[in-house]
Amino acid sequence: MKRAIALIDVNNFYASCERVFNPTLEGKPLVVLSNNDGCAIARSAKAKELGIKMGEPWFKLKETAKQHGVIAVSSNYALYADMSNRVMDIIGQYSPSQEVYSIDESFLDLTGIQPDHVKIAREMRQRIKQWTGLPVCVGIGESKTLAKLANHVAKKRSEYAGVCNLNTLRPDALDELMKRIDVAEVWGIGRQINTKLKALGINTVYDLKTASPEYLRQQFNVVVEKTHRELNGIACMELEDITPAKQEIMSSRSFGYKVRDLKSLQEAVSLYISTAAEKLRRQDSVAGAVRVFIRTSPHGDCPKYANSMTIALPTPTDDTLRLAKTALWILRRIYRRGYEYHKAGVMLTDIRSVSSQQTDLFTSNSPSKLMTVMDAVNAKMGKSMLRIASQGFDAPWKMKQGNKSPNYTTNWKDLVQVK
Repeated sequence: MKRAIALIDVNNFYASCERVFNPTLEGKPLVVLSNNDGCAIARSAKAKELGIKMGEPWFKLKETAKQHGVIAVSSNYALYADMSNRVMDIIGQYSPSQEVYSIDESFLDLTGIQPDHVKIAREMRQRIKQWTGLPVCVGIGESKTLAKLANHVAKKRSEYAGVCNLNTLRPDALDELMKRIDVAEVWGIGRQINTKLKALGINTVYDLKTASPEYLRQQFNVVVEKTHRELNGIACMELEDITPAKQEIMSSRSFGYKVRDLKSLQEAVSLYISTAAEKLRRQDSVAGAVRVFIRTSPHGDCPKYANSMTIALPTPTDDTLRLAKTALWILRRIYRRGYEYHKAGVMLTDIRSVSSQQTDLFTSNSPSKLMTVMDAVNAKMGKSMLRIASQGFDAPWKMKQGNKSPNYTTNWKDLVQVK
């Protein structure tokens, strides 16, 4: 039986989420901006046609926007995360083996599940579109790399109507298809590797597929050799049913306005440590060390300053209060007056599983009742509904979101009203 791995990918995910709740954006050049409305992190098909590049600063695009009616919206991560969860839940109904690869991509093992995988893929596309309003493409192959390649074909070639199953192609037809695709489109082939491959005369996917594995191992590393094997239908990367726990958790953000006073920095660091602690508890882990950093902008003529410090905790913990106390202690020691701070952040390190932690008379393997209640309330009532006092409420330093859409699916006040 042929292995059948599917990759389901939402088209222009951030932009598509915005269009679901604002249909007037359909068919228009749309750009989603990064934190503080800095640069383009998502573009609709129309925006791409205008030559707008990923990561291009918004201030450089304003003239183009005026000429062509480009619409820019601030990033709405709460909306995107919720829409992603809905899509992943639908995808998971089609197979017991699913790997959520990113916010808009998921692998699915369809091996042995009904012989007509194209029919399953089309039904999946229709259901996701009907239930969420989001368009997806599906690629199917014998390995993850082939599934990624099939998804690329499904997106770029209209004759496939959003679904490409490489397993159904004859070997000669598959080879002809690979000869027409640049090797840069292969999953895992970055800019440097692509340049070196081209220098060696490996220009297409077919060239890489038919290259000598021993030669590739000599010229590159085991990763490129694995990619070669995957292109030949030998699965070297299995689906991860459970996302491995993170070994480090960072929470940081650039400020919307320059911050000078310690109080504002304390509020920001308190928010970041609370966010990191929630992620820590979500993966049933504890942290043994806390790092805090602050810095001014590297640009402009203002005085420059950057500093950080890491403190090991007496006992690993997932308690927000203990982690915040340590983070604020560090902040007070690295803060210097007279500077305009541009960014702050925290990092939890020395992370280990709660179950592997050796306890004593004064510690427990389970989160405190206060943390359990806090997480439950915030999950039900909204992010930061319960918070530590040092977070404050006004947050004048928070990032700029001058044109942010409402939280349609996560805030009762923002529900769409039909009149």
